[in-house]
Amino acid sequence: MTRAIVIDADPGQDDAVAILMALASPEIDVLAVTTVAGNVPQPLVTNNALALVELAGTETPVYQGCVRPMLRDLYTAEYVHGPTGIDGADLPPPVSKAGDAHAVDYLIQVCLERDGVTLVPVGPLTNIAMAIVKEPTIVPRIREIVWMGGGFFEGGNTTPAAEFNAYVDPHAAQVVMSCDAPLTIFPLDVTHQALIMPDHLERFRALGTRAGDSVAGMLDFYERFDLAKYGTAGAPLHDPCTIAYLLDPGLFEGKKVHVEVETGSETTIGMTVMDWWEVTGQEANATVMCRVDGERFMDRVIAEISRFPLR
Repeated sequence: MTRAIVIDADPGQDDAVAILMALASPEIDVLAVTTVAGNVPQPLVTNNALALVELAGTETPVYQGCVRPMLRDLYTAEYVHGPTGIDGADLPPPVSKAGDAHAVDYLIQVCLERDGVTLVPVGPLTNIAMAIVKEPTIVPRIREIVWMGGGFFEGGNTTPAAEFNAYVDPHAAQVVMSCDAPLTIFPLDVTHQALIMPDHLERFRALGTRAGDSVAGMLDFYERFDLAKYGTAGAPLHDPCTIAYLLDPGLFEGKKVHVEVETGSETTIGMTVMDWWEVTGQEANATVMCRVDGERFMDRVIAEISRFPLR
């Protein structure tokens, strides 16, 4: 049985790989891709999502979502992703258009109409939080929210305290943390174990497909920033962890803990406060992943991208 999901993304090269993995997999039914401003502004993220759907050869609908965070000005990351968000992909401009519905309204509609949809946000949580605030009755109908965001032992990658997705819209993140839907989080602590190495890029290129070449090009561009920043042999591949988890949960290890997001202090705003050692006595509200088998993870990413046909 396939798992019905909606991907909420701000592509972003790592978002792009997550989207392509999900679209390629026969085990996942991607009902739609909804877009949120984050790595780059709207409408760039929407154009990127449309281009990726066309690259995948599917007719998956795309819905444009929020253009800014709930309460703060938008902070973007062209310094990582390039001015388009998916630099290195070399994709033609999309022919298709986004659906007429706003992403928030689509999320509400699909959750009300289809019990048990999994939401997979791999960017700021603005759309998800706005849907919950606008129509709280969707919460018990959500099977699981699977989010890439936050950091605990690793701290932050955007400020000393905050990971990018949490930092961009901390108020939305706190809404989602407190919504009572089943929640699984992939923080920097686990994604920094999922490293793109030079041989992985060569394996993508060796597929001999447009998808393989596009992924290799995107990741070659994308990893330059993190290689310089962290001084590691490979760069972390964040967002595809969510899709790999849906396909093979055994790749990961985690723990149920209580998580809150700091919204009051400018010094630590966006910090994901994870009660790993259960010192507060508060009830766990999320499963936070802390370990991944990095080589098996990359094997799975490459295997899914390899499903796309030859030119």
